[in-house]
Amino acid sequence: MPPWWLPALLVISYASRSIALENGLAITPPMGWNPYNAFSCDTTEAQYRAAAQSLVNLGLDSLGYNYLNLDCGWQGKERNSTGGFTWSISTIPSGIPALSSYIHSLGLKFGVYSDGGVYACDFVGGTAHYLGSLGYESSDAATFAAWGADYLKYDNCYAVNATDFVDYNPPISIEAHYVTMKDALASTKRPILFSICEWGVQDPARWPTSAVGNSWRISNDIGPPASWDNLFRIINQLVPITQFAQQGAWNDLDLLEVGNSGLTIAEQQTHFAFWAAAKSPLLISTDLTKLSDQALVILRNQRLIAVNQDPLGASIAFRRRYTNDHDVWAGPLADGSTVAIIINWQNASRALSFDLADIGLSSANAVDLITGLSLGKLKGTYIANVDPHGSMALKLTDGVRAPAPRFTYYDAASSTSTLAGGATPRVVNSTITVVGFIGQGGTLTFDHVDGGSAGGIKLLSFDYINADYTFTNTACSNCRNAFVSVNGGTPVEVQMPISGQSWDILYSGYLLSMPGFKPGKVNTVQISNPSAFTPDFYRLGVSN
Repeated sequence: MPPWWLPALLVISYASRSIALENGLAITPPMGWNPYNAFSCDTTEAQYRAAAQSLVNLGLDSLGYNYLNLDCGWQGKERNSTGGFTWSISTIPSGIPALSSYIHSLGLKFGVYSDGGVYACDFVGGTAHYLGSLGYESSDAATFAAWGADYLKYDNCYAVNATDFVDYNPPISIEAHYVTMKDALASTKRPILFSICEWGVQDPARWPTSAVGNSWRISNDIGPPASWDNLFRIINQLVPITQFAQQGAWNDLDLLEVGNSGLTIAEQQTHFAFWAAAKSPLLISTDLTKLSDQALVILRNQRLIAVNQDPLGASIAFRRRYTNDHDVWAGPLADGSTVAIIINWQNASRALSFDLADIGLSSANAVDLITGLSLGKLKGTYIANVDPHGSMALKLTDGVRAPAPRFTYYDAASSTSTLAGGATPRVVNSTITVVGFIGQGGTLTFDHVDGGSAGGIKLLSFDYINADYTFTNTACSNCRNAFVSVNGGTPVEVQMPISGQSWDILYSGYLLSMPGFKPGKVNTVQISNPSAFTPDFYRLGVSN
């Protein structure tokens, strides 16, 4: 059984990924450079060569950044006379084999880019019509291998047909496109890391055909341009799938924006720390010839790189959200320690409190992974000054477990609940019934809730389903707001991330502390939202 502080995701349907792609690659998350966030699809051969040399000159290759990857725009637009893949001679005048040889001569690995569609993605509304690999998987894989490719980023444009450029809800299963290319790469006998880039469409972390890629994009693009809102959207989308990260198979949160405009240095630091602890591939995507000293310090942080490359291969997981205030994420490391990332959602410098109980500890020895400073033994609550949208990144050792809270549960669809204003039960399966259409006038009220002998503040635990995922930034990207009130008191906003991309995946254990309870079984807990729908709720837990 997982520790009490590890929230559970009950998958009512969908098979779970159980093994990694058995090609011996990406035992730890890949690291390197990709041009897209800096140059979109307009990269030149000179820029690729400069980036490769910069990885070496800046010492980044010695820290693990050893993949130099192409992205969109290098391809030709017509195949050769035998149907073979071609490159743009204006973009890569010396040719791909020569560029590959140069990159290898620096001790780096060479990555190519293609697409599982008729044409590839571009930055001009789909009009470029770069070559895609759909229908040519075997020959293209053989060509990439012959060129010395060590990595393939495989995109998802024009996957349906020759006129459907970007489709976030395709009428076909796109998994087969990736399986076909996976098998084609395997047949070349060359070790080529397979990076699936279908933007999280059709929930690749849960694809029934296990072990399709060494990494899979979980979301739409992080940019360009970079923005804090993009990070919030992607972080929420990670919540239900952290358990699928493992050796050889990684949740890909997209390219790094460290070094680019649009994020403050504090935001870039939070971005890097979170990506590292989530075991995302760390692919720099900025102009390395113009990199600031501050951005270079972030990228060179060997303590956070060690967390990313930790041999256990376990991602941090979502532990606690204090809405519009801060998030707490944590996960185990191979040496038995714990890494914790605490994100300041407020756009203000402040003293931020981290309650160790949120990750199941009462005390631990701590090191600040950003500064390297030893913080000594923390007990109960740790307070640190944090910049706007900054973060704490802590390594905690010799932790003492905190007592686990115990809950009394109340089913949302039971006869002791009051449904009003359109709130309606929905049967998920033979054991799970949830209440939906809460909000927009609909309310769910748990009646006769026991406040114990003293009442006061209670820790609440919610189990819910929320598949309201998005590929664009919204007011609550990849989350829904619920408003919780106790005994008719002032409602408290609760920002609940998605539980998955299907309305039959249950998230268990979203925690909220609420005051206002009275002694005895006389309390009510109401869930509402005046302007939008909440998640569908399965049950409420109230601490004993």
